[in-house]
Amino acid sequence: MANPDNRDAAAWTRIRQSLDELERRIESGFALSAEEREQRLLERTREWARRPEQEVPDAFLEVLAFSLGGETYAVESRHVAEVLPLAQYTPLPGTPAYVLGIVNVRGRIVSVLDLRILFELPVSGLADKNFLVVLQDESMEFGLLVDRVLGIQSLEKATLQSGMASLTGVRASYLLGVTPTQWTVLDGARLLGDASLRVEIDG
Repeated sequence: MANPDNRDAAAWTRIRQSLDELERRIESGFALSAEEREQRLLERTREWARRPEQEVPDAFLEVLAFSLGGETYAVESRHVAEVLPLAQYTPLPGTPAYVLGIVNVRGRIVSVLDLRILFELPVSGLADKNFLVVLQDESMEFGLLVDRVLGIQSLEKATLQSGMASLTGVRASYLLGVTPTQWTVLDGARLLGDASLRVEIDG
């Protein structure tokens, strides 16, 4: 029969080992790195985009928020099919300047639109890490180049302003509303329904 003192010593050894491991994790930075946090946010956002449309009270809009050219934009999540890092793309000759190129998304060839050019925002070249927000409906699909994905948010419809003096031209034509924090909420249905944004890809 095992000695009770030996059992107690073994238990205390395990406890000390657990405490030592916890201390090592704290000292090495228990919190996630910025890159790990960004990756987890992206994974959660992908999961949200893949879920069946959920019921949201009529007073609210569920949107995907993202940053672009130093500004914050959003589009209703019901129009978002997928969110993924933009690893590489293929330029497409003979297309408008706002068409960055095409990418392969799970076997589908998807055009990539650069909203910075379409909306006449400052363009400083691509960052080390950009993302692609794929919008989709029954008849159209394309990706939007974005700087950073901020995640799914719920916005109160009553707080949206219908327009701003600083939003003119093309941006105003795709505007759904502006939040009190100056987020520009884009009309996903209008974007997807605009035939001028359709890119014909041969083959």
